[in-house]
Amino acid sequence: MWASTGFANSEQSSTLHGLQQVHDLLPVLETRMSQKLLVVDDHEAVRCGLEYLFNGESTSFDVSTSISVDAFELLSQQSFAAVIIDIRMPEMDGLELLEKIRQSESDVPVVVLSGYDNPTYIARAAALGANDYVLKNTERQGVIDAVLRAIHSQGAVPEGRFHQIREKMLNQVDLTQFACDWPLTNRESQVLLHIALGLSNKEIAKSLMISVETVKEHVQNILRKLGANDRTDAAVKAVRVGFID
Repeated sequence: MWASTGFANSEQSSTLHGLQQVHDLLPVLETRMSQKLLVVDDHEAVRCGLEYLFNGESTSFDVSTSISVDAFELLSQQSFAAVIIDIRMPEMDGLELLEKIRQSESDVPVVVLSGYDNPTYIARAAALGANDYVLKNTERQGVIDAVLRAIHSQGAVPEGRFHQIREKMLNQVDLTQFACDWPLTNRESQVLLHIALGLSNKEIAKSLMISVETVKEHVQNILRKLGANDRTDAAVKAVRVGFID
């Protein structure tokens, strides 16, 4: 009787252990089987190239491609592990599509893939909720790594321009490095940096998680304190005193 009970307990333990192993493997198996990637670009050659890249031996993505005007409908109909978006596209540019995706409260990882190494584009992408911004001349493994990092919530590559610009946008400004008569508060200095990067009031509000009305108030204070005629004049003055590179 005791032997029988012991055998039963041993068998039950073995079964439970086996079930636990299967359970632990499910996320891995699910990831390998169901990772769907959406590539949005107006150039067919780019779409085909990325489809070929992510269907290679080192990745296991089911790749769909689209132009910008059809992409949002696809996203509303299907679930994707990540989206790759070009910046400059007719009818709806990539940043407009990105904003629309985030307004729909979708948290799907978005990697912007662009031929433009432009700080304004990068800053706007960061403000609108992109996970990374990768240049089209990046080596192929770099593009794959950026998408995988976005999917696994590992953030952008620390050495990349996107990470550096986004950190600069969000971090507190060290006012001690400027003249003691620098007239702006830390928050106003942050807003000025965003202005110099070419962001709209709406984009600044998204980046700093404050209201558009609060941004407008900060902008008026900045113009008054710097004696600037407009936003461009304020940005020029900031460059002259060394506040912005």
